[in-house]
Amino acid sequence: MKINSVESCIAVRKECKENNIPYVVIGNGSNLIIDDNGFNGVVILIGNDFSEISSLSETEIYCQSGALLSSFCVFARENSLSGAEFAYGIPGSVGGAVYMNAGAYGGEIKDIISYCDVIDENNEVKRLTPYELGLSYRHSSIMGTEKIIVGAAFSLKKGDKSEIKSAMDDFMNRRKTKQPLEYGSAGSTFKRPEGSYASLLIDECGLKGYSVGGAQVSEKHAGFVINKDNATFSDVMSVIEDVRRIVKEKTGYVLECEPVIISDKI
Repeated sequence: MKINSVESCIAVRKECKENNIPYVVIGNGSNLIIDDNGFNGVVILIGNDFSEISSLSETEIYCQSGALLSSFCVFARENSLSGAEFAYGIPGSVGGAVYMNAGAYGGEIKDIISYCDVIDENNEVKRLTPYELGLSYRHSSIMGTEKIIVGAAFSLKKGDKSEIKSAMDDFMNRRKTKQPLEYGSAGSTFKRPEGSYASLLIDECGLKGYSVGGAQVSEKHAGFVINKDNATFSDVMSVIEDVRRIVKEKTGYVLECEPVIISDKI
């Protein structure tokens, strides 16, 4: 069900809770692995219908949670605001980015966020500070709760539009060169373990190109499990679990899956 306002989101969730109907909230879906059998409940989609971006001041931008990160970055660039360049090319929505403290190339959402608006467990709208969000590597305090992100404000700084564009183009070119964007995936499959890198460990274990059915550890970047050829949910999960098991056996590192998995089986 598509959401176009805070009120509609509250109404849908209230209906679900009162009738004991399972529900899940998704944004752009770029960091999800979803079971082929679907989800036995209501999917609350916060996307294009709730994606307004506006200026709060000369250096502060507010985004509804369905806005794409790329749109936010372009809005910032067009207003000569610097600080969000790292997020250009991350294929997600603002809500999802805040939820998991998305980051790349040395930058993270926690570096630029001013506050976040959420619908809390009691269906009341609350404004959370960066401290209350508890942002750390691919984590926020929103995870594991019933809070729904509906918007966020970001504090940037004045910059030169041409320099901002140059940085954005550079980051995008790096992505195209190093990441397997030519194939479908849920993005980076594993979180960075403390003391090493997931792609390095997977490569050292000889798992580049490892496949089950249509799913494969990318030969271009070992940190991505890609849909090489009509992969099923089972194919993808088998590759992920095999990689985690082999890396642990050979290196002692325990890899944690980064994408959110939606399945009635898990």
